[in-house]
Amino acid sequence: MKNNSTFKSAISNISFPENEKICGKSIHDPILSLIIKDHPSFCDEDCISFQELNEYRQRYISNYLSTEIGALSDLEKSVISSLKEDKSIVSIVEDEDEKRSFGQKIADQVADFGGSWTFIISFVVFIVVWIGSNVYLLLNKGFDPYPFILLNLILSCIAALQAPVIMMSQNRQEEKDRNRAKKDYMINLKSELEIRMIHDKIDHLIMHQQQELIEIQKVQIEMMNDILNQIKK
Repeated sequence: MKNNSTFKSAISNISFPENEKICGKSIHDPILSLIIKDHPSFCDEDCISFQELNEYRQRYISNYLSTEIGALSDLEKSVISSLKEDKSIVSIVEDEDEKRSFGQKIADQVADFGGSWTFIISFVVFIVVWIGSNVYLLLNKGFDPYPFILLNLILSCIAALQAPVIMMSQNRQEEKDRNRAKKDYMINLKSELEIRMIHDKIDHLIMHQQQELIEIQKVQIEMMNDILNQIKK
């Protein structure tokens, strides 16, 4: 038979299922201090729901980050939001990766092609064909005879464009490095906070198990006393 019993929260007076009941003595001290700060009459024997405990855990995490880091940035807020919504940081990071402008996509493609062996080999082949066609095929009387003034002009234009292309690729690489560092920071921060929350949950489970063991021992002692009384009779 399904147990439909409920209890009333000591801080909100709202009824919750019995399986979400958490006593004050099983709550970690820093989080318990936050609850007592809002509700001074709260004591170890009072109970709240797991949902309310999670809200105070999030407040504790926000206060911890504010103390350690200062004012919370968008990164810390997004990490706290992911903890609240139980959403993976990786999915947030992947969403941000798709938000690239048209100019950024062109810069990435130019940097990838300009720094590849395909570009170098193609450019060398172009120069060899240009010089060979003018010197050997057209007997130095073609469209650009020696000393190849038109070719020098083209190379000068490429050299003039080379510097901004290199700067563009460096800027994009720096931006990628910053984004990668931001992702690593968000993932590491969430891991640290989740480890803290896991410690709190383990403490709660240990306390809860200890309470159950004590109750079981009480029942066993009562049974043993009843058996002894029956034997004495």
